[in-house]
Amino acid sequence: MNLPTAEEIVRFHDRCVARPHWTDAEPRHAVGAWQAIEANHRYNTLLWAEEDQARRRDVADREIVANKRAIDRYNQMRNDSIETIDERMLATLTDVARAADARLNSESAGAMIDRLSILSLKVHHMNEQAQRVGTDHAHVETCTRKLARLREQHRDLTGCLGELLTEVAAGRTYFKVYRQFKMYNDPALNPFLYGGG
Repeated sequence: MNLPTAEEIVRFHDRCVARPHWTDAEPRHAVGAWQAIEANHRYNTLLWAEEDQARRRDVADREIVANKRAIDRYNQMRNDSIETIDERMLATLTDVARAADARLNSESAGAMIDRLSILSLKVHHMNEQAQRVGTDHAHVETCTRKLARLREQHRDLTGCLGELLTEVAAGRTYFKVYRQFKMYNDPALNPFLYGGG
């Protein structure tokens, strides 16, 4: 069994966001849970950039439409990667004997890793705002307070993921792969895409 630890995942997320344009580089992981963790973080980072750009008011509407389409595409890929993280982690646990009274965790490891990825981006960008030159003291103070809260949330979630992974490896807790079934992206399920809307 070779589950990554919560601390390893957090260090990976932080190293990535510290490198400008890290999403342009070739993926570092080719197989296993790490490949899906990296893909998830990549899609969250790309989503962040598209979400920022979609709020522009100084460009033609067609550019915002392109941003919105990219957001949909990356969000679907992000959700797929969460499911892949869970599948691959659970595949490494097939030899773990689950206790008869094992507890089902309502949130999967993949969902928690996704939240940690997003929190790492929030911490990174709020830190940039807290150190931003050319803004007023009130902005810096507000961002510094928000940064402290985000770091606390990040620490808490890291601890919760660590506990989940430890409990799962011991067979005392388990999680399932939950399918998102994003209906709005499916031409067979979205009435505005199949002509029923």
